[in-house]
Amino acid sequence: RSVRQLGFVNAEDVAKKVIARFNNGEFDVCTLFYSRFRSVIAQIPTAQQIIPLVVEASAANAAPAVSYEYEPEEDEILPRLLPRNIAVQIFRALLENNASFYGAQMSAMDNATRNAGDMIRKQTLIYNRTRQAMITKELIEIISGAEAM
Repeated sequence: RSVRQLGFVNAEDVAKKVIARFNNGEFDVCTLFYSRFRSVIAQIPTAQQIIPLVVEASAANAAPAVSYEYEPEEDEILPRLLPRNIAVQIFRALLENNASFYGAQMSAMDNATRNAGDMIRKQTLIYNRTRQAMITKELIEIISGAEAM
């Protein structure tokens, strides 16, 4: 389905479907594949596992400096936060992919414009040389005709 305006609602819809399929046991691992935007001329193909959640090694090995108390309790808040986290990760991937698309499109249009300018200059040069050759040929014919008389 085509989407004119990309919004968080789109990511939430996808996240709900992914979570429902995961809960039904249709898959064990969910990985997002998208183009990560680095610059207008560089997009990086990226794979990001969102189910099960992968925690960075540096964060997992670090000892907690502070103990936190959660309100509401962890088992109450996690069922709401984890689906929200998946939706946020999907939304980020959608935005990165969209930015990469527009960056690539902008770069392609810039190249097309530059190539068209080069072609115009080349064709103008050929046209001018041909026109000059025709004028020179006519002048030679006029001068030859005048000398013949």
